[in-house]
Amino acid sequence: MRSDVLDVPALLAVLVLGTLYVRAAHGRGWPRGRTTAFVAGLATILLVTCSPLAVYDTTYFWVRAVQTVTLLMITPLLLALGSPIRLLLDTVAAPWLRRHGRGPLARALTFPPVVTLALVVPVLVLYLTPLYDLVLRSSFVDGLVRLALVLAGFVYFWTRLGLDPTPRRDPHLVSVWIAFTEVIFDGALGLVLWLGPLLAPAHYAAAHPGHGPDPRTDQIIGAGVLWIGGDVAGLPFVVALFVRWARDDERRAKQIDVQLDEEAASGAATTSGLWWENDPDLAERFRNRG
Repeated sequence: MRSDVLDVPALLAVLVLGTLYVRAAHGRGWPRGRTTAFVAGLATILLVTCSPLAVYDTTYFWVRAVQTVTLLMITPLLLALGSPIRLLLDTVAAPWLRRHGRGPLARALTFPPVVTLALVVPVLVLYLTPLYDLVLRSSFVDGLVRLALVLAGFVYFWTRLGLDPTPRRDPHLVSVWIAFTEVIFDGALGLVLWLGPLLAPAHYAAAHPGHGPDPRTDQIIGAGVLWIGGDVAGLPFVVALFVRWARDDERRAKQIDVQLDEEAASGAATTSGLWWENDPDLAERFRNRG
C-alpha cells in the first residue's frame, strides 16, 4: 500500500493543460459543453492518480485495472469531446501542424487498422509481458505507461469522433467495426487473466494487507473490470458515434434538398413550354414526328 496519494507530475500536467484550455476558450464563444468535457477528462486523471484509489494501486490488481480502463477509455473520450485540436488551431497559428496534419504520414498513422492496434496493443503489452511487474516497482515506468494509455486512447477517440480536424475521413461504419474489434480483444484479455496464471504473484503476496480478496480472487475481479468495465466505458462513445452519424445523415439530406431546390428553381427560370418539351429525349421524338 502506498503511503502517499499525490502524484505530482500528474497534478502539474492537469493544472497546465486545464489552464491553457480554459484561457484559450475564454472570450471566443467556445461551447461550454466542450469545456466541461475536457475539464472532466482532466479530473478523471486526478481521480485515479491523486485520490484514495491511488493508495491501493500497487496492492490490489483490480484497482490497477480500474485505473487502466479509466485512462484508456474514459479520460481520452472526455478529452476528445473537448475538441482540443480545433481550439489549438483557432488560437495558435501552428503552421507546422496545418502543413503536416493531413500529410501522408499523418494519414498512414490514422489508418483504421493502425488506430485499432494503437488502442489494443498497449493493454496487451501491459498485462501479457513483464512490463506489468516493472510498473508495480517503478513509479517512473508507471507514469510513462499511464501517459501512453491516455495518448493511445486519445488518438482513437480523436480520429473516430471527428469533432476535431483529422488527417482522414472514414465512414462511420468503420468506427463501429473498430469498436466491435475492441470488444473482442477486451473479452479475450479478460478470459486470459481470469483463467491464466497470477500476474506478479510475489509482489502481491508481499503487498497484501491481510484483508480484502486473496490474489486469485483479486485478479478475477480485475479481469472482469477490464472485460466488462472496458465495454461499459465504451458505451458513451458508441452512443456519441451513432448520434453524430444521424446528424451527419440529416445534414447531408438537407444539403441535397437545398441543391435540388436550387436546380429546380434554376430550371424553371431558364426553361419554358410544356414539361416534355424540356426533356431532351422526348423533345427529339416530337421533333422527328413533326
